Amino acid sequence: MKRILLASALLLTVTVNAFATDAPSASAVPPMAAVAPTPKTPKLVEPHLHIARSNVAGHARIALTFDACMGQADERILSTLVRERIPATIFVTARWLKRNPAAVAVFLQHPDLFELENHGENHIPAVDTPALIYGIASAGSPQAVRQEVEGGAAAMVAAGIPAPHWFRGSTAKYDLSAIGEIRAMGYRIAGYSVNGDGGSLLGAVITEKRIASARDGDVVISHINQPTHAAGEGVVKALVDLKAKGVEFVRLEDVEDMGDERTTE
Repeated sequence: MKRILLASALLLTVTVNAFATDAPSASAVPPMAAVAPTPKTPKLVEPHLHIARSNVAGHARIALTFDACMGQADERILSTLVRERIPATIFVTARWLKRNPAAVAVFLQHPDLFELENHGENHIPAVDTPALIYGIASAGSPQAVRQEVEGGAAAMVAAGIPAPHWFRGSTAKYDLSAIGEIRAMGYRIAGYSVNGDGGSLLGAVITEKRIASARDGDVVISHINQPTHAAGEGVVKALVDLKAKGVEFVRLEDVEDMGDERTTE
């Protein structure tokens, strides 16, 4: 019996020693790979803008603003604005200016109708930290935000357009620090209160209804660079109908304004 117990003890000792020999030491275990911290999504704001109301019953005052991002001029909208003598503020990018000299000429021929303002150099969101906004990469740094703003302004002046005073960035979204930087450059930042065409992606009927919903003091945003989109038809129909109802259309430079998020202070 003693022999059996002694043999069992010896076998257990050999087995334990074997596992101890084969097991890697703590220093031999490779450390877990360092996981890069996920960059925080910056807090983005989409500023609102209103203009001074007329406060006259049946005589609403509305500011029409159009973004000319890339692509071609929407002649349906442009010709309606000229024919109906409807004033509007047009935000142009450097990229759009290069592709549409004929439309630019029309704008410049009608300075009483059109106020041209800055939509940036390359249609990059004016956010000074890295982010994706609607799939578009932001400027990503204060220096890149400045280049987007200054590059757009330089292209406008080169095209014979007066130096701009307003800026609206791609996607109309910003982080608060970028707003401060743009304001420090001397620009007012153009928000809006009515999204007319959903980035020119809405149909004609819903676009018409949205613009028709504008009230006294509203700022409407739509697009004038998508001539093949149905939204343009809705824009035209809404503008003609609103004019027939006695709406007063104004440019941003013609009236007092009130923007939130310190965009116009």
